[in-house]
Amino acid sequence: MQSRRQGNAQGIDVSHHQGVIDWPKVASAGISFVLIKATQNSMDPMFLSNVKGAKAAGLLVGAYHYMDDSVTTADKAKVAAQMFYNAIQAAGGSALFDLPFVLDYESNKNGLSKAVLSANAKAYLEEINRLTGAIPMLYTYPSFIGNFSGLSDYPLWISRYSNQAPADASGWNSWNFWQYSDGKSGGVLPNGSRMIPGIAGGVDLNEFDGTIDQLRQRYGKKQTRKDDVKMSETNSDINQVSPWAADAWKEATDHKYFDGSRPGAPMTREEAAIVVNRLRKNLLALIQSIAEDVSDLEQRMQDIERK
Repeated sequence: MQSRRQGNAQGIDVSHHQGVIDWPKVASAGISFVLIKATQNSMDPMFLSNVKGAKAAGLLVGAYHYMDDSVTTADKAKVAAQMFYNAIQAAGGSALFDLPFVLDYESNKNGLSKAVLSANAKAYLEEINRLTGAIPMLYTYPSFIGNFSGLSDYPLWISRYSNQAPADASGWNSWNFWQYSDGKSGGVLPNGSRMIPGIAGGVDLNEFDGTIDQLRQRYGKKQTRKDDVKMSETNSDINQVSPWAADAWKEATDHKYFDGSRPGAPMTREEAAIVVNRLRKNLLALIQSIAEDVSDLEQRMQDIERK
């Protein structure tokens, strides 16, 4: 895998172990992103306050789930994903977060096979993708990554407390984020230190594979595929329909769910409420119109939507 590069964006990852953090001081120290522990067997007690503080300080924010050893099956992994998603919703919803959601998988105290570990990770990652619509990322160590197979399409956050580049492994030949220090050993920040103002004691140090501008460009909005272009970048004019959405936009406007203006603009909750309410009324009207014969259901739905 690649080495660290001068000019790469610097970040940290935190949990309740760091206590109360002075986020403006963290931001002023040149830290541009943070990955915050959300859940393990329950929500991290500092998760909500850390998200709020980091966002207010202008950092790019992500969240991670630590896969507990009690998760021994794919079904339990899906339950863990739902718990993480609930925490994300409590913090303000998926759209509030900038960076990929992360699965931290680094422990196997129950001696599960590699096949089971891979299946658990896959089930969790796929469930997060289903729940959020965004591709999540895997965090692990070089000594643990060999347990996984068939997961290298997911972005990788690798932990290696060193300046020596991690070796290629399990299908990955590059990292997206590198945790290069635990605040005590490993690499150092560009200023030669491992200490972050605003945090008492040590904290994990991380680097993104690119500059701050590249970090913001890549993760300003969630991606739909590992290395895809952001949907928001396919069309910078909010008054023009993106090619990938043209057919769906025409159908939605023809049926009067939208008024046809500003197709590329973000959607507020108020606007969403209007669409949902209209859809609800149409469905209720459709149901009321149904007797025994449903052969012309599509036509009746179209008739209702034209009203």
